[in-house]
Amino acid sequence: MAAPDHGTDGGGGDPAGLWERFLRWAQRPAPEGAGPARSGQMLPDSPEDLEAVSRFADDRERLIGLMAAPIAGMIAVVITSSLIANDPKAVTAAGVVNKAHVAPSLYLEVGAVSLALALAMLATAWFRKRLYLGITMALYGLSVFNLHFWGFGVPFIIGGSWYLVRAYRIQQRLKTARAAGSGGGPRSSPGASKRYTPPRKRPPKGTPGGDRPAE
Repeated sequence: MAAPDHGTDGGGGDPAGLWERFLRWAQRPAPEGAGPARSGQMLPDSPEDLEAVSRFADDRERLIGLMAAPIAGMIAVVITSSLIANDPKAVTAAGVVNKAHVAPSLYLEVGAVSLALALAMLATAWFRKRLYLGITMALYGLSVFNLHFWGFGVPFIIGGSWYLVRAYRIQQRLKTARAAGSGGGPRSSPGASKRYTPPRKRPPKGTPGGDRPAE
């Protein structure tokens, strides 16, 4: 009797199968009219399509955000636990108040804020909000960086900056396309003079400066 094949449907503990299932779950269809779904495709030229592209992230940007959000949540838990475990005692052995001691409630608040940013990162990635995803990821990286965990904070700062730069470039291309579509303002007809000279009025006959009969 042949053994059942668990690798064909992505089941079991096969890492490749789990990865394929995650990709199928993460590849939520893009909203209608959202432009190119993948980063490798060329951006459209029309302002309407570019506006849709600026509003929604592509598949690669969304996948990176969905992968970074759970990692950010785990990092927040690890950092909070490490800060509480390594917190100096409130009173030293000599009975002096230790100024380096920090209340554990403060560390818990910092961990809660980090988890909230991780959840916001997940939500913005799920709904393909490129600009808000970049802002959330950069804020998370800065918060972790300020806690002196540079190795965890720098990648998120770089990732958030990447999203923000992409959003800025698409906005600039959208402005250029709108300016090109409008024609750059009204144009004068060819051959028309740019300077208007009103016609001179001739004074009536019999007045000074008017026509006089020849002598």
